[in-house]
Amino acid sequence: MEASVAQERDLEKRMEELEERVRDLATQVDEDRMVIGVISGDLDKIMASFIIATGAAAMDTQVDMFFTFWGTAAMRDPKASPPPKSFIERMFGWMLPKGVNKLPLSKLNFLGMGPKLIRSVMKRHGAKSLDELIEDAAAMGVRIWMCQMSMELMGIKPQEIRPYPHLEYCGVAKFVELASRAKQTFFL
Repeated sequence: MEASVAQERDLEKRMEELEERVRDLATQVDEDRMVIGVISGDLDKIMASFIIATGAAAMDTQVDMFFTFWGTAAMRDPKASPPPKSFIERMFGWMLPKGVNKLPLSKLNFLGMGPKLIRSVMKRHGAKSLDELIEDAAAMGVRIWMCQMSMELMGIKPQEIRPYPHLEYCGVAKFVELASRAKQTFFL
């Protein structure tokens, strides 16, 4: 009988500790923050990322976008002149799209005709272009974090990234820190 009372007290104590930890975690979450991990370099996924970002920002949510791997190429400025690069870095530069108007579609790319077709359909329907969505995101204070490791691996230099007022370079630790305080986290 004594063992059951001791077990019951131990269980109650553990429950109280767990409840306290849950309360602590709940206070750490920033209820007005969304983090979007932008992994893809496909036009449709980049557009979806910025549509979600601007929609959330319009609802007074702080939005942080973390661009990594193929997503970094989407933010390349087609007018930028890259600094000197190694042979491998130049090869990546030739293979990766340079700017949002060179991004492929994830489906139905049709040897490059798909993006032209979808842009035409969007224009006919009065939908904003990706350039306009990026401008809106900047005006709404959406922050962009560029993964330095991904940029280094792909030979993308900071001088090649399109101008954006709320852009910083960071590592994955920044993404993890932002996501740990976010109410919502998406990966596209």
